[in-house]
Amino acid sequence: MNLTLLLSTFVTVFLAELGDKTQLATVAISGTSDRPLAVFLGSSSALVIASLIGAVAGGSLSAIIPADWLQLLASVGFLVIGLKLLWPMLKTESNVIPEQD
Repeated sequence: MNLTLLLSTFVTVFLAELGDKTQLATVAISGTSDRPLAVFLGSSSALVIASLIGAVAGGSLSAIIPADWLQLLASVGFLVIGLKLLWPMLKTESNVIPEQD
């Protein structure tokens, strides 16, 4: 087992999962290595740890903040992220002046 490859895969996939790019990161690392088992174990363990952090954080927050408010905050957060990603495209399209014949 190549421990360096396993650790680098774990770090890369863990960070990528926070940005929801898990599959792309796994494909990229796997494409540069001839050890798919190390890549699989690294990416799988990263997903497990990221899920554990999310579960523990969610469980801790639900003791302080009601579940309905947590769902609302998560929904608003995703909406804001989506709008920020779409804003440059929407802004560009609104500046386009239609051709007149």
